[in-house]
Amino acid sequence: MQEVAEARHSVLWDGECGMCRRFAAWGERKDSGGRLCFIPYQEAPSPPMTPELAEACAIAMHVVCKDGTLLRAGRATLFILNELGWRWTARILGRPPLIGLVEFGYGVVARNRHVISRFLFRREPG
Repeated sequence: MQEVAEARHSVLWDGECGMCRRFAAWGERKDSGGRLCFIPYQEAPSPPMTPELAEACAIAMHVVCKDGTLLRAGRATLFILNELGWRWTARILGRPPLIGLVEFGYGVVARNRHVISRFLFRREPG
């Protein structure tokens, strides 16, 4: 898995979260260019995983870009959308003041993801 992740951007997500699992499965299906490597942070190799990064990944999704840049939360989501071909959407939402709304919305969903998963994502994606 480590060789694959080095050639692509690594998306670190919460493997214990049903909603996160659905998002990762959707991203893998949409990634026809093979630009992203979706890895539950609990299974990520070291490097890039560190104890500090694991602690941060428990709170928000992260992207470790090929160049080593680390993106988190809403900015990571917009990066993923951009890589999957939603360039205009990512570009528009990434500008002030919309980026603030994206980060706020991401925070609300992330803090409540386990409750949301329990009610909306009971079954595994098929």
